[in-house]
Amino acid sequence: MIQCEGLVKIYKTDDLEVVALQGLNLSVSDGEMMAIIGNSGSGKSTLLNILGGLDRPSAGQVRVGPWDLLKASDDDLVKYKRDTVGFVWQNNARNLMPFLTALENVEMPMMFSGKLDRAYAKQLLEWVGLKDRMHNKLTQLSGGEQQRVAIAISLANKPQMLLADEPTGSVDSRTSDMIMDIFRRFNRELGLTVVIVTHDLSLAGKVDRVVAIRDGLTSTEFIKRNPNLDNAPSLHGSGGGLDEVHEAYVVVDRVGRLQIPKEFLQALDIKDKASMEFDGEKILIRAPKSLEGETA
Repeated sequence: MIQCEGLVKIYKTDDLEVVALQGLNLSVSDGEMMAIIGNSGSGKSTLLNILGGLDRPSAGQVRVGPWDLLKASDDDLVKYKRDTVGFVWQNNARNLMPFLTALENVEMPMMFSGKLDRAYAKQLLEWVGLKDRMHNKLTQLSGGEQQRVAIAISLANKPQMLLADEPTGSVDSRTSDMIMDIFRRFNRELGLTVVIVTHDLSLAGKVDRVVAIRDGLTSTEFIKRNPNLDNAPSLHGSGGGLDEVHEAYVVVDRVGRLQIPKEFLQALDIKDKASMEFDGEKILIRAPKSLEGETA
């Protein structure tokens, strides 16, 4: 579904240049549910905006399904955003129109696309647990209920991929769990590809793969071992949880670069140089003898 190679994004002003993405590589399979984590300024939200067609890359390659987002025209991006991708923001105000009811909000993107389907809009609100609240104005809904309306809106035009930028950042832990269960249900029953950007590490147990971004590059991946998808929640009823054990991998790009976790480098006092050798089975990385006096 997603293929990024050497993705670069540079923001320029008259006297400043910021490189937000520095040749990032990322692959996401069709129907996958994964999360992207990273500290503030790591480039994760920039990546999500590019995948959502809200920002254009400076260089590299980025494809989503059949779409080449580097070469897409403005008209192409309008169609892409309308039909292929759904977006959920942390800030509800970017998703919702407060003077409309929940149902009218879900119907709005359908109307823009010329394919109003009230029965499906009602079904979406029922799936997110708002069957009895669909005719309420947004001022009559809690923050968590508003965010669930926003999820229904993002799926109104039946996109192939859902992007969520800190979707649980402004709700309590109980509502956060409910929102993640909703994502899992749509992922499993509708085959929806779900990409979540978050700084909340507790979400890792609720997705199949977590990709960490540092300094505009993918650094580490955490992949769930043998996820028990048979116990995943269903759109038509609740189910058990998922195995929360993940295995960590350092990401190696196409030219052999990898990002070693900072805590490993600090433990060995490795700074700008390291020695490396291959013993036939393993690659050994050590602090340089000339700098340390002995190997780490």
